[in-house]
Amino acid sequence: MVNSMTGFASLGGEYQGINWVWEIRSVNGRGLDVRTRLPEGYDGVEKFVKAATSKACARGTVNIGLRVKQGAEGGAPVLNLPNLDAVIDAVKIAEERAHDMGLSLAVTRAADLLSVRGVIEMAFVQSDEDTGLQDAVKADFGQVLSNFLTARADEGASLKAILSAQVDQIKDLTRQSTSLIDARSAQTEATFRSNVQKIIDNADGLDEARLTQELAIMAVKSDVTEELDRLDAHIKAAQELLATDGPIGRKFDFLTQEFNREANTLCSKSNYTALTQVGLELKTVIDQMREQVQNVE
Repeated sequence: MVNSMTGFASLGGEYQGINWVWEIRSVNGRGLDVRTRLPEGYDGVEKFVKAATSKACARGTVNIGLRVKQGAEGGAPVLNLPNLDAVIDAVKIAEERAHDMGLSLAVTRAADLLSVRGVIEMAFVQSDEDTGLQDAVKADFGQVLSNFLTARADEGASLKAILSAQVDQIKDLTRQSTSLIDARSAQTEATFRSNVQKIIDNADGLDEARLTQELAIMAVKSDVTEELDRLDAHIKAAQELLATDGPIGRKFDFLTQEFNREANTLCSKSNYTALTQVGLELKTVIDQMREQVQNVE
C-alpha cells in the first residue's frame, strides 16, 4: 500500500452538553512532525494523541486541533496574555506607521483589543466530570485518526497509479533507446570513416596505431550499455517498491535521483538525434515522477 503524506479529516462529538471538533490535516515533511493545538488542561489527551499519531504515521507534518465549546453554563472567559501582547505590538506598529505617513488614528480602546479573535478564550470549570469528558474526547480521536489514515491511503492509491504509469513510460522509453543503438552505431561508424578519409586525403600518411586508439576511445565514450542496464535495474526496483507495504517515499525519492543521473548520462553520450530526443523524454517523465514522489509517505 502506498500512502500519501497529505490528508484531512474532522469529527465532532458531544458529552453532557459539551461539544467538540477534532481536525487533523497533514502536508509533506522530511520526517514526522506532529503538532497539536488543544485547550489548556488537556495534557493527558495531548500525550495520547501524539503517541497514537506517531504510531500510525511515518512521515509528514501533521497538525491536530481540538476545539471544545461548552454550553451556556459552566464556562468562564479567560484572557490569553501572549495573544494580547501580540495584538498590542501590532497596534503599536500600525500607529507608528500611520503617524510617519501623516495619518491620525482613533484611540485604541480595551474593547477593541479584547474583540480580536484569540485574545479571549473560554475556559472550563474544573470538576469531577472532566475525566469523563476527556475520555470521550480521546475515544473520538481514534475515529478521526482512522478517517485521516483512510484519506491518506485513498490519495496514496491515486499516487500509486500515477507512479506506476510513469514507471511504465520510463520502461518503454528505455526499450526505445535500446532499439536505437544499432542505428546509432552505423551512423557513428559512417561519420568516423568520412572524417578519417578527409584526414587521409589531406595528409601524407596515416598512423594505424593512432587510428585504432581513437576508435577505442570513441567506443568507450559513446557506449551507453551500462546506462541502459542501470535504467532497467531501477525500473525493477521501482516496481518492487510500489508493491511493498509500508513507507517507501524516501527510497523512491533516492531512486528518482538515480533515474535522473542515468538519463543525463544517456543524453550527454548520445551523439545521435533520435536517441537524444528519447533521453529528453526520459528526463521529462522522471522529473514528473519525482514531483509525485514528494507526496509519498
